[in-house]
Parts: sequence; C-alpha cells; structure tokens
Amino acid sequence: MALATKYSPAEVEDKWYQYWMDKGFFHSEPNPNKEPYSIVIPPPNVTGVLHMGHMLNNTIQDVLIRKARMEGKEACWVPGTDHASIATEARVVAMLKEKGIKKSDIGREEFLKYAWEWKEKYGGIILEQLKKLGASCDWERTKFTMDPPMTDAVIDVFIDLYKKGYIYRGLRMVNWDPAGKTAVSDDEVNYKDVNSKLYYINYAIEGSSEFVTIATTRPETIMADSAVCINPNDERYKHLKGKKVLIPLINRAIPIIEDEYVAMDFGTGCLKVTPAHDLNDYELGLKHKLEVIDILNDDGTLNALAKIYVGEDRFIARKKIGKELEEKGLLSKVEDYKSNVGHSERTDAVIEPRLSLQWFVKMKDITQPALENVMNDTIQLIPPKFKNTYKHWMENVRDWCISRQLWWGQRIPAWYAPDGSFVVAKSREEAFSQISNLKSKILIEDLKQDEDVLDTWFSSWLWPISVFDPTIFGDPKNKGLPAGKAGNADLNYYYPTNDLITAPEILFFWVARMVMMGYEYRGEMPFKNVYLTGIVRDKQGRKMSKSLGNSPDPLDLIKTYGADGVRTGMLFSSPAGNDLLFDEKLCEQGRNFSNKIWNAFRLVKGWEVVKMEQPQENKIAIEWLESKLNQSIVELEDHYSKFRISDALHTTYKLVWDDFCAWYLEIVKPEFLPDRQAGGKPIDSVTYEKTVQFFESLLKILHPFMPFITEELWHELNERKEKECIIVEAWPKAGAIHEAITKDALVAFEVVAQVRNIRNAKGISPKEALNLIGNVASKKQIDSFASVIKKLGNLSDLSFVNDKVANATSFLVGTLEFYIPMEGKIDAANERESILKEIEYQKGFIVVLDKKLLNEKFIASAKPEVVALERKKKADAEAKIKSLEESLRNL
Repeated sequence: MALATKYSPAEVEDKWYQYWMDKGFFHSEPNPNKEPYSIVIPPPNVTGVLHMGHMLNNTIQDVLIRKARMEGKEACWVPGTDHASIATEARVVAMLKEKGIKKSDIGREEFLKYAWEWKEKYGGIILEQLKKLGASCDWERTKFTMDPPMTDAVIDVFIDLYKKGYIYRGLRMVNWDPAGKTAVSDDEVNYKDVNSKLYYINYAIEGSSEFVTIATTRPETIMADSAVCINPNDERYKHLKGKKVLIPLINRAIPIIEDEYVAMDFGTGCLKVTPAHDLNDYELGLKHKLEVIDILNDDGTLNALAKIYVGEDRFIARKKIGKELEEKGLLSKVEDYKSNVGHSERTDAVIEPRLSLQWFVKMKDITQPALENVMNDTIQLIPPKFKNTYKHWMENVRDWCISRQLWWGQRIPAWYAPDGSFVVAKSREEAFSQISNLKSKILIEDLKQDEDVLDTWFSSWLWPISVFDPTIFGDPKNKGLPAGKAGNADLNYYYPTNDLITAPEILFFWVARMVMMGYEYRGEMPFKNVYLTGIVRDKQGRKMSKSLGNSPDPLDLIKTYGADGVRTGMLFSSPAGNDLLFDEKLCEQGRNFSNKIWNAFRLVKGWEVVKMEQPQENKIAIEWLESKLNQSIVELEDHYSKFRISDALHTTYKLVWDDFCAWYLEIVKPEFLPDRQAGGKPIDSVTYEKTVQFFESLLKILHPFMPFITEELWHELNERKEKECIIVEAWPKAGAIHEAITKDALVAFEVVAQVRNIRNAKGISPKEALNLIGNVASKKQIDSFASVIKKLGNLSDLSFVNDKVANATSFLVGTLEFYIPMEGKIDAANERESILKEIEYQKGFIVVLDKKLLNEKFIASAKPEVVALERKKKADAEAKIKSLEESLRNL
C-alpha cells in the first residue's frame, strides 16, 4: 500500500502505543546483566487533569527514559497518583452537596465510601491522558498513595519516627485554613501583598476619661484581646503602668503590660495583645501568662466568646466593627496599609493563626543529611542556582505540622483512653496491649483513634522507596540491615533512582523531604539528579491559568498538531529552571518538522534503485554526512549529560532539517526527468543503502523526542520482526569525525547559497547554467566539493584563476573571492545602481560600528569576545566594499 502523502498522527499514535503496551516494552524487571535506570513520576493529584506543566514535565521524563531504554539500560519509569487530601475531600464534599448530602450528617465511614467511589471514577483520568502524550511508563507498576501497602508504609514510618522522638503532639500556634477547615504547614502558605486598612482604635483607661489609641489591621479580633502592651522605655506611657483599659464595644477590662518587644515607632507605640490569633502575641502571652481567648470557629466565623457579631464571617465582622467603632466615636482614623498576608496554597483562603493541638515532626536533626548532600553536590540540583534557596530553607526550617482535620487520607495511628492519655500503635489490638499494661480496668472498645489524617506530603516523601518496597519500613527483618541488604529485589536494584524531574515550587514540599527519608531509611540519596523545570507561561509572560483563559487544553493541541508535534513544541524553548514562554506556533513548528521527516522518507522510498557507478558528489556527500552525524552524536551526549534537553532537540532538529534534508538529500537526489514515469533518473544502490542507514540513525536520535512518527517510519524503511521496534533499538554511537571535510562543506554550502542569492537578485532562472570562477586560493578548500557545488548551483563550469574577472559579479566567502560572468545576463545600468546602493549601505554600517569601536567606555566595559565580534563585522564590511568596488570596475 502506498504511503500517505500527508502524515496522520492520530492513526499512527493509537496504533503504536497499543503495540508497545501489548509487547511489554514499557515493563521492567530487575536484570543483573543490565545497568538500571529508574525515574519515579511526581504523582499528580487524583483531582487533576492534564495541563501544560504536566506536558512539559512528563515529556522530559519520557525523553530521558526512552533514551536510556535504547542505551540498553533496564529502564523503569514508575507512574502513580497522589490522594491529595484537601483537594479531593473538597471535591467529594461538593459532589455530596449537589446530592443534598452534608458531610457531617453521614459520618466518616460513609463519607469514605463516597470518596473511594469518586477516586475510582475520576482518579485515573490524568494517567490515561499521559498515554496520549506517549509516556512510556511501566503501567504495571502504577501506584496510588493510599493503596493499602502504601498506607501501611506511611503508618509504619509515623510509628517509627514517633518512637525515635521525631514526632510529637503539642499545643502550638498553627496555620489554619478556614476553607479547608484544617491546619496546614508553613510550606503550604503563600504570602501575598494585600491592600488593607490600619484602624486607630481608642481604648478607654478604666476609671478615667483618658484613652490610648492602638493601631491594628484586625479590628474583628479586639474581643479576643488579653492585654495592651507598651514599651517600658516609652516616656509617653509611663503613667499608664499598672492600669487597665476597656476593650471597645464589649467593655471588658484588660491589663496594661510592659515589654521591650513593642516598637515605639510603629503605629502609636501601643500594642493590642491577642494570644489566640497572632503568633507573636501568643509568645508574648506565654511570657506574661495572659489568657487565651479564641473567638473564631473553624470556618472563620465568630463564635460565642466574641460576644458580638456571633456567626458572622471574620471579614464581614471586620467591616461592621469598623463602622460601629466610627459611629460611637471610638475610631481616631483609618489609613490605607499594605499587608503581607498568608494564603492557603490549596484553597487560597486567608490563613488564620490558631492555637491548636496538633502533631508535628521535629525538623532540626532529620534535615541535616538532606542539606549536606545537596550542598556538596552528592545530589545535583539542575540548574544549580536553586542551591542557595534550598540552603536558606533548610537552615531556617520550623517543625512540620503533619496533622490535618480531614477524613480522606492516612488516619493518625494514635489511640486515646477515656482520660485523654494515648499510645501510638498500628492497630486497636496493639494499642490495647500497650495501654492495658498501664490501666488494668480499660476495655478495648474504650480506645478511640485520633480523628485527624496525615498531611499528604507525609505519604509522598516516601515515594522513591515505597513504590518499590512499601514493606521496608515495618518489616522486622529489615531492622539494622544496611542499604542494599534491607528491602526486596526491586528496591535494591532500582534505588537510588537516577533522575527526578519536577517543578521548583515543590522543591521543599516534596524534594527536600524525599531526601530526608532517603537518608533516614536507606542511608543514601533517593536520586542522583533533580532537574527543575520552569513555569509554562503564555507568550506575554503570564502564568497559564483557567481564569485568564490562556491555558490551551493539551489534548486539543495533540489532536491538532500530533503528540510528536506538541512534544517538540514544548521542548523548543524549555531551558532547565527557566520559564517557558509557550506559543502555539511552537507546536505548529513541531508538526511541520513531522511533515518534513515524512516527506523526506517519501522522497527516498520513491527512488528507483539500480546497480551503477556511484557519482562523485554522492561519495563526498556520504563522507560528509557520516562525519556530521558523528559530530552531532557527540554534541547530543554532551547536552544530555548536562540536562540541556532543549539544546539536544535543537541539535537533532538542525541535523535532520538542515544537514540531511536541505543538503544531503539535495546532493544525492537523482536528476528529475519529466519524460520518465518514475519522475527522475535512478539512484545507485550504494548511495541508496547508505541513505537508508542514515535515515535509520536519524530516526533513532529522533525517537526520544518524537516516538510515534519514528516508530512508523522505522517499520516502513525495512521489513522488521515482531519485536524489532525502534523503541528498543540500540542508541547510535559516535564514530570518526573528519573536521577538514566538515569545514570544507561549510565553505561549499556557502558558495552554493551565494550563487542562489545572485540568481534571485538578478532574476536569473534556476534552470540556466552558470559559470563560476574562483581565485586560486579557494581551490584547495572547495576542490573536494566541486561536483557538489556544480550540481546544487547548476553550474556548467567551475574553474580557478589568479586574476580578477571582467564583466562578472563577485562575492566573498570568508576571504575567498568568486566570480560569475554576467555578460549578456544583466542590465549594466541597473546592476551599477544596485552595487552603488549596497556600497552605500555597507559604508553606513561601518559608521555605526566605528561609533562603538571608538567609544572608550564600550571598549573598557564590553566583554573581549563582543569587541572582537564588532571588529570582525567591520573587517567583513570593508572586504565586501572592496569586492563590490571591484565588481563596479568590472562593469
């Protein structure tokens, strides 16, 4: 069957992805005879659907895993999803609300049934979408962070860290998310500048007509005030020592205390102290033994302790209290004020500091190996600019709040007796055996498990270990064994993994914590390299989002441009750690590249092949492309080793589009003969076989970037056996590089380009043969390519002389001068005018260059290579003027 004139991605992609799956090419098992190469996917949330960030991240992972597979390594890419406690619970609550069901009415067990149903229905969508991209994950190894073995691992780690003293329960000021109704860690708080108001409120001195004015951005919390604090060195307020003030609107008396913590130059120098709703106030309250009054419910509304505006949302209460204060003459003034306000990373709700009994991980000691081994480059961050950010965070890390007031997630394995005492154990039975030794009269049914679940990151920090062996944390036989001995065959073969591809924004949420667990439970790193992608932005530099409407649907892009086109489009401009400015035209460029490859194949397969003498130009073309291919493979290896994935694609693109299609195929392509049925002369069999070999090598190099079209053409090029697929073909190895021939080729191709430019400029038909005369100095450099130049330039003759050539137009290639006799081919008057215009332009260009080169400041401040480049531009312009003036004289 004849090959289609146009590449149809949809047919090809579905066919080959299913074929790869059926033949088990993605699956990996430990193989002692092969070097392992493993990647674990950053597990997307089960609530997620494919977006442009996923596309970039997973394309890079697939490029690396496909190359490793072709290099003969045992390549294993483990996929999976994250249970995403807060986001998933919010989705399920919303779903139930639509059915008229309240979470609080059905209880935990019933709610979890709905949650699991939701997960089973929607949780795998994103992984199915990744298949459309061509992701060659080992789908047989797919994991979910709440799979029973994965949950066991999380519980085992909690118990172990608790026994080691890393985990504790305590009453602390936490970040409370009123929308999610849960505590969140410091790392899950995003700070934003918010335009707010600074309220100057008058507090009456008890038993006096005096008052003090206090500036606050939160008038809704005055009902929770426990004191007013002044600096003991502030002369303005010395007379207030030992007195009390009345809280406006509720007239509750609170003491005036003294502490040097108060800044005398901020606001009025008087500070309201609200221990329940501000971290610093809480610390001050502990020091002065102040009462803690929490006036907020878990959803951010005012509770009964507020006495006024009970049930109102905190922000509505703020406005109403401000208004009432003003009406009662208790407000001195209100100023505009910019505050740096914390927002929940998950829900974007304004965080409420709240005193709460929560579970924490002590971070000081557990972080040390993770800091040391990134700073000494045992683990490489790419690009390394992120090391300083990483260091700052690790050196200033606070204890991690790991409890969440949710139902969806791993439930904390703490069991409480009726008197409030507790034990940490994996099951009710284990807990009872521990606690009954201390309390003989207790019954097993008296034990109540902690209602909270663990932070999602507490499960995903185990990911590089638990995906291979979740039993390692709790199995007694692993205790005391060194890394490489503990755990199953999978873990000891694939761990540590090779590369982690992720986003900089989860460097601390996830990456740092995985490193901590790697050293805690394996005594070694979880991965060797961390490649940090940039943020995908639109061409205006804005972050892509649904609200802006600037984020295209990746699946729509794949339908329009093909998966290979989108993959290459994403990678054309994606340097590590730098943001990608995405433009759909990049995908169009990717699709055009697919079509170029397709058409090149159709050209080659359309040739008639016969045994005949090989033309000289074909011999030199083969010799040149062989060297160029080897040179490109060396470049590619350098780019891959330094994670310059975008540069690797550009090298591949140039090799295929420019070197193979634009030059090599044009050189060896048989002459077109209209009267022949096949359309052209036949090609010699030696050149044809070598061209097919080149095509195969190029398809291999292209495969990690463009898996579908390369597999299709691989099977079209030659008959293949069932498992003779490009996905497992050997990666090309570089051979000899002949620098002389690659340099001579550059000169020859520039000569051809100049001849073509002159044809276009003078309106000379491509079919009209021309004579080309070079000065003797050029003979040595282009002699080997003479037949190539004659064919591509359509030259009737190529000769060399010592003297200038009259009645000819000339051009320079470097310092080499060439002439094309023009007698009878051009209008002399028009040509003279054209040359004079060009001379004038070049002289103007030299004036611009001289302004730079005569500027001492420029010479002193510019890099030497920049100055050298400007001087070369001037020398080239002067040489061109000289050549043009020679052409003028020849006219």
